[in-house]
Amino acid sequence: MGPGELLEVLLAGGRRADRATHVRELPARPGVRADWPAWADADLVRGYRALGVERPWEHQVDAAEAAWSGRHTVLATSTGSGKSLAFWLPAVSAVRRGAVGALLDPGRIESATRRPTVLYLGPTKALAADQLAGLERLLAAAGTRDVRVATCDGDTSRDERRWVREHADVVLTNPDFLHFALLPAHTSWSRVLSSLAFVVVDECHAFRGVFGAHVALVLRRLRRLAAAYDAAPVVVLASATTSDPAASAARLLGVEPGDVHAVTADTSPAGRRTVVLWQPPELPSGDGPWASLLPDEDPWSTVITVPASDGAARALAGADDSGTQDAAGATDGAGAPAGPAPVAEGSGPVGTGERLVAVPRDRPRRTATAEVADLLADLVAAGARVLAFTRSRRGAESVAATTRAHLAEVDPTLPSLVSSYRGGYLPEERRALERAIRAGHLRALATTNALELGVDISGLDAVLIAGWPGTRVSLWQQAGRAGRAGADGLVVLVSREDPLDTYLVHHPEAALDVPVEATVFDPGNPYVLAPHLCAAAAERPLRADELDLFGPRAPELLAELTARGILRRRSSGWYWTHAEPASRMTDLRGAGGDPVRVVETATGRLLGTVDAASADATVHPGAVYVHLGTTYVVDELHLQDGVALATRRAVDHGTWARWVTSTTVVDVEREVAWGPLTWSYGQVDVTTQVIGYQRRRLPDLQVLSTHDLDLPARTLRTTAVWWTTPPEVLAEAGVTLEVAPGALHAAEHASIGLLPLLATCDRWDLGGLSTLQHPDTGQATVFVHDGHPGGAGFAERGFELGPVWLTATRDAIAACPCATGCPACVQSPKCGNGNEPLDKAGALRLLSTVLRHAADAPTPDDPAAR
Repeated sequence: MGPGELLEVLLAGGRRADRATHVRELPARPGVRADWPAWADADLVRGYRALGVERPWEHQVDAAEAAWSGRHTVLATSTGSGKSLAFWLPAVSAVRRGAVGALLDPGRIESATRRPTVLYLGPTKALAADQLAGLERLLAAAGTRDVRVATCDGDTSRDERRWVREHADVVLTNPDFLHFALLPAHTSWSRVLSSLAFVVVDECHAFRGVFGAHVALVLRRLRRLAAAYDAAPVVVLASATTSDPAASAARLLGVEPGDVHAVTADTSPAGRRTVVLWQPPELPSGDGPWASLLPDEDPWSTVITVPASDGAARALAGADDSGTQDAAGATDGAGAPAGPAPVAEGSGPVGTGERLVAVPRDRPRRTATAEVADLLADLVAAGARVLAFTRSRRGAESVAATTRAHLAEVDPTLPSLVSSYRGGYLPEERRALERAIRAGHLRALATTNALELGVDISGLDAVLIAGWPGTRVSLWQQAGRAGRAGADGLVVLVSREDPLDTYLVHHPEAALDVPVEATVFDPGNPYVLAPHLCAAAAERPLRADELDLFGPRAPELLAELTARGILRRRSSGWYWTHAEPASRMTDLRGAGGDPVRVVETATGRLLGTVDAASADATVHPGAVYVHLGTTYVVDELHLQDGVALATRRAVDHGTWARWVTSTTVVDVEREVAWGPLTWSYGQVDVTTQVIGYQRRRLPDLQVLSTHDLDLPARTLRTTAVWWTTPPEVLAEAGVTLEVAPGALHAAEHASIGLLPLLATCDRWDLGGLSTLQHPDTGQATVFVHDGHPGGAGFAERGFELGPVWLTATRDAIAACPCATGCPACVQSPKCGNGNEPLDKAGALRLLSTVLRHAADAPTPDDPAAR
């Protein structure tokens, strides 16, 4: 069935037509073939042909030729465009050519050469395992037995690691293993490093924010050690379509952008793709005891219609890589300092004197997960192969279970064709699910973004996306799973009951017409760079002539580390002199501890794992834990041992944790008075504690009972910038007590969205809080804090550029042509309060008033400010 027929299935003969807010046809694209390069290994080419690749696509050859000629190369094309061929063709050809050369005259010692080696780095273990399976299929089809390929990561046994070190030609791993195991023990890996010909960095767009900065420095350490073993590997990077991939790749490697060959023209065929924006229906109006007391019309609510404007799309474009402002604003749609003049906000009820817009709240709508389960059931019943992306592990399990229940009513053989897929499953379970969906034994998977990256699953008819995935890069990565290999496909984005999602499904230009975001990270961030300098010194004394590799901030950081006794300076370089491994000073992903294992109480069988940070909320005593459709109830949680014990039990309810979060000022390191306001920077504790949970009946979510929990609080010590506003400033801005929470909240969101333009970070690296009266300041306060232990320098940068930052924030809100707030200005894709309350007009007035007071204040570096 084509996408048109599948869409008719979803529209149900017109009964659901009103839910499709926008339908767009993306035209098909023909493929452009090229000849196999002359240098390509003949057996390898024969293997590709046996697998159905008679001739490669032009962009594959472009990238492979550049890599073979010795140029670092980044290939940034769409999902399913065959990026793997572009890096395996030159890499494996080099291995095979080197293996033949080493055997030309085995009787003469002077003719001995080392076999080239290849190191593959992916962001996840699942991706490395998938690439291993694909490479083994290729080598089997080619009939070659002389290329030794293996994965090596934290799950690899000691004996297997020894074999990999001594024999493997191609090693597939991840940056974490490189950081914690391979580089610190580089002498044991000298065979691999001294012969390193190619390094493949797959899905490199996933390396963003602080994680991206860490990975960039791990790659610099790798290149440094390879050079010490007389190797100069060519790096080939594969990426989703991103803004300026050459600059991002160069920053990741520590080279100039001109040293990276970028391939961005996608010459693979693409089928016609139908993209549908979908809003679930309103639920029937309430009939509770208070419903009859509500007026038919709310005189305080009026709808202001804003004329369509090209500026709406421009206001949603992203920032460029360099952190300079383009015409549109922040990397995640936070707004635009430049753009059309503000649209008049209209007038409120007569006599109030307020210039505001009050939009009546819709009745509650059906949840996105419930809607997606219905749509998925219909598509599976029609014979389609589908992926349904959800925002959470709970969502994936819920969609799969509800879909199976719907299908059981139609045909008892259909439920077995649907399963869930998410992080936390055992590796063998994930591999089995991947094989089943590829082979057609499964028709559908409800998944988290674990399948967003390059795991090879082709032949899908449709993709359902439950809720805005957060970035346009993710949207198109997920959408690219539909109609791969030139086939037609259907993509449906189903909105959650969230103002951001609601805005996007009614403003298709904001979701579909705006360029994808840049990959933003800063390897020079001193909070990230310092521990990697220590790790580099521990691996091999760090020499002065190597410092350029680590950027211009390296010398001053080394001087500080030496002064603090962390490193020791000698004429030959900087040395690590401590007994403990320097690599333990930092965690690339900031995971906050080892995962918690979920174990079946009766059998001791390992069911899966949960991230340490989310264990309190998901596997607390009494929690319902769903694993591949089977429900378990957690009996005990032992945090110190990292184990949750659970018993299999059929239940008709789910559990929802309740928690409280607070931000406490620990130390005010710097402070500036802006008239009656204060602008501050210092250390804060962001504390979260799970205090209880609710049991809710499924599927109507009626609360059955509420239970208290006694779990320890989790505290993140980090750095923050904050500003306080006394009551007289709120009054001066015309922000009443009723409006103030929404105005402060909107200002917080917008400022978080704009900070990545000034501090090279990602919106997901930041957090915030706004409150009408904070206990530590006694006044209305807006906090923006780094989301990483100890801070990452972003809040400090915001403090130093306070008026510039807040001016850009105010201008972004003013330039946005929306009426009451949208993703381009004050809505956030990661708001824990569902983007409520928000008051765009109040935030604009408040920021304008704050900036008037800041205009005559001394700068943070002015002696008068200290």
